[in-house]
Amino acid sequence: MILESLLEIWRLSGIFNLTLGNILMFGIGIGLIYLGIRYKMEPLLLVPIGLGAILANIPLAGIANPEEIGGVLGIFVKYLISLEIVPTLIFMGIGAMTDFGPLLADPKTFLLGAAAQVGIFLALLGAMFLGFVPTEAASIGIIGGADGPTTIYVTSILAPHMLGATAVAAYSYMALVPIIQPPVIKALTTKKERMIRMKQLRNVSKKEKIIFPIVVIIVAGMLVPKAIPLIGMLMVGNLFKESGVTDRLAKGSREELMNIVTIILGLGVGSTMAADKFLRTETILVMVLGIFAFATATAGGVLLGKLMNMVSKEKINPMIGAAGVSAVPMAARVVQRLGKEADPQNNLLMHAMGPNIAGVLGSATAAGVLIALLG
Repeated sequence: MILESLLEIWRLSGIFNLTLGNILMFGIGIGLIYLGIRYKMEPLLLVPIGLGAILANIPLAGIANPEEIGGVLGIFVKYLISLEIVPTLIFMGIGAMTDFGPLLADPKTFLLGAAAQVGIFLALLGAMFLGFVPTEAASIGIIGGADGPTTIYVTSILAPHMLGATAVAAYSYMALVPIIQPPVIKALTTKKERMIRMKQLRNVSKKEKIIFPIVVIIVAGMLVPKAIPLIGMLMVGNLFKESGVTDRLAKGSREELMNIVTIILGLGVGSTMAADKFLRTETILVMVLGIFAFATATAGGVLLGKLMNMVSKEKINPMIGAAGVSAVPMAARVVQRLGKEADPQNNLLMHAMGPNIAGVLGSATAAGVLIALLG
């Protein structure tokens, strides 16, 4: 009797049910945590994602299964991420932290933010060529927007079974923007172009900053209604910030609420990385297509920047087009650094912030279009 009980305990242990896939996923989870802590690569997301991956691969734990008692991480995914609650709340927090002043001071940079979204559609076509169905291809392509919450939002609607792979790709490559972008920028620009100095931006009035989010909600809602859950919440948070009378709401959005939903998002996404779902050939293809999406998005922005410089009366440094991906403010800092390398007196940060912020709106709009067509 005692022996049988001991054998039963052994059969129900994690060690007895451990698979090679589980062990590999432990390694991947630890790797994500290491990158987040050691190299500070998107630590607020990669650390909880890594922890979620480890928790999801503990045999028989059921913590990532929404149908089991105690499946808290599965419940996060089923009721908070898949139902679009967490990604949209994150956009509210981002809005409460964002200053649209550089974009309003130079509205033509909207075009650079739009041009950078070419990476989304090129990666989408590449994914379809490799055999992914349109909804999966769209979830891969959106990685090119360089916006983690947007990637998660689109994937949770169009291809939820790919959530772990696309989220890890999006956040990993966002952290690698300082490595991915410079070779692309330098390949497409001359040193003379990188040395171009731009005229100082004008001051944007408080009235403009208050009117802007209201106008964007209405215009975006009329043109691309499916983008409103993201763009709308982004503008809600921004109006909280800019109104001057809702400071408590702005603070709550960008601090307490943002921290809570980031924890839920990271652990929830990590919990989708069970070995049987993540260790597939498709995951490798997602990672390859993700970096292709980032590189082509960067190229699209730079090439339009070169064209605008050719036709504009005022000189435009084409590098600022690279900031059209919505990795805020990392992409703008890359442009600033490269500008300083070419000319130590050149300050491009605020000029690059315009297309950088426009990229957030551009990727959210692209997400709305994809969901409208394929959802």
